Amino acid sequence: MAKLEFNKVLLIAIAAASLSVIAGLAVAFFRSSKTQRLTLAAGSSSGESYILGNALKKVVERHYPKIRIALLETGGTVESLNMLEDGRAQLAAAQSDVLPGPAARVLAILYDDAFQLLVLKESPVRNFADLRGQRIALAQSGGQFQSFLRVAEHFGLQQGDFRFVGSTDEAADEAFSNGQADAIFRVRALGNPSVQQLVESGKVRFIPLEHAAAMKIKQPAFNPSLIPEGAYLGSPPVPDRDLPTVAVHRTLLARVDANEAAIRTITGVLMEQRQEIMEEIPERLTEVRLLLAQVRRPEAQAGIGPPLHPGALSFYDKDKPSFLQANADYVGLLLTVVLMAASWIWELKRWMQRQQKSNADEYSSRVVALMNSAQKVNSLASLEDIWRELLAIFSEAVHDLDADKLSEESFDSFRSILQIAMDATRDRRALLAPSSSAAGVVR
Repeated sequence: MAKLEFNKVLLIAIAAASLSVIAGLAVAFFRSSKTQRLTLAAGSSSGESYILGNALKKVVERHYPKIRIALLETGGTVESLNMLEDGRAQLAAAQSDVLPGPAARVLAILYDDAFQLLVLKESPVRNFADLRGQRIALAQSGGQFQSFLRVAEHFGLQQGDFRFVGSTDEAADEAFSNGQADAIFRVRALGNPSVQQLVESGKVRFIPLEHAAAMKIKQPAFNPSLIPEGAYLGSPPVPDRDLPTVAVHRTLLARVDANEAAIRTITGVLMEQRQEIMEEIPERLTEVRLLLAQVRRPEAQAGIGPPLHPGALSFYDKDKPSFLQANADYVGLLLTVVLMAASWIWELKRWMQRQQKSNADEYSSRVVALMNSAQKVNSLASLEDIWRELLAIFSEAVHDLDADKLSEESFDSFRSILQIAMDATRDRRALLAPSSSAAGVVR
């Protein structure tokens, strides 16, 4: 009975495991066939990240129709990160010096933004500290504003030391161009069209932002950089010399709960199909096209900033040796040990089966010998002795069955022979015993 119960439990377990596998495959199929809709908070529609995001969207949707990306214009990094955090967006482009919320995970570095500070040519301002009391063309919101305040803090200045003009980037640009602001601050990629337009007016010059390495002590996302001589104009060169400045990464982020397969696909397209993405950017925006050369995997920052999204990580590690490949020697040794153990177990099982069969054959031989003896005896007393021996053999066999010295099959075969012997003994008794006493003797 115990073996029957065990077999029943085993069958139930196998059935449950099979149903679980089928259910898992069904869920995986459903997820893979479902269209994934993602919203990308991409910043200003005139900004580099929006333009790159729009090109990325087209290439992804062309090759993977089950992934649909909706671009959303925002007021900058802070708004984009807020939308990512509260679930209104699943993707966001953001400055790395503005820390996102706990729901954010990073996919890639898109390019580097440079801190760019410009003043009118006739301005007496020569360095950042000279901006005290000046009118700054900069909206008091977004990542640019936070970056400006961090730089100001390094030079011992506070928000109240400046007058800010313009509620948006466009309004700030217009105010500066109209002489309603003394300086303009931008966190943009070198060659940015709006900065280029200001330079081409011939009325502005760049101010260096020094101490970037020192700022990095408190602001790990800040990196020392340069605005190269002639970056915006060759003759006369603007700027007129290499100017020190600060650079921060522009990153592509995703919510931690964004579909892992979709994020892996987007990361793969971004990394491996840059030429096709470039072709989706208008030719007049050459400086934006060239930013694709900077797209790269985020570097480890010792716990600073968000970790990689699992989908992005699975793409980056696609060429990494699997556990089996990396531990081939140990796996081979383990497999050898397992095969040897399996071989030993198989041989042990075969030996036990041979022993069980041998025991059953011995019982059967004893029964057959007793049956032959029963056919030769002429006394009821001798038949009774044979009968008792048959019962004793049966009892021994039952004991050996419980002790696994006999298999179920061997025991059944033995029992068939035993039944024949007992029937033969009973028949022989009927021949020897008077018919009047046969009923009392039969058991």
